[in-house]
Amino acid sequence: MTKNKTTETDSDVTNFLNNVDNEENRADSFKLVELFKGLTGFEPKMWGPSIVGFGSYHYQYASGHQGDAPLAAFSPRKDALALYFTTEFQNREILLSQLGKHKSSKACVYVKKLSDIDARVLQKMVANSIRYITKLYPSNEVL
Repeated sequence: MTKNKTTETDSDVTNFLNNVDNEENRADSFKLVELFKGLTGFEPKMWGPSIVGFGSYHYQYASGHQGDAPLAAFSPRKDALALYFTTEFQNREILLSQLGKHKSSKACVYVKKLSDIDARVLQKMVANSIRYITKLYPSNEVL
């Protein structure tokens, strides 16, 4: 069984965010911390060297692969903020169409700056993603 590359660490979130080169991404990251804390009720933790996660859950795929992951997370990247969601959740495509200026992949949504998106839509996306995760893995206590 392979070991997950991205696991929770003891690194300091504030120190990490204070070292984000792009000033706007740094400021937006602190705003995201407050938004995600409010939605999840969890304090931010570092996952790997560059992901800020909130809460965690244990997953196991049909293949047997298993691990822990944050309920909600983001990462301030050089060119954009990466927002991490589960790949499926209620109204995903509708909410993405209402979010504002972004790019998306299977599990990430990339935004250049928070002012480009609708914060209320982002809140719904985070809440719906968390709801989906907790339904998908009901036997696990969300940590």
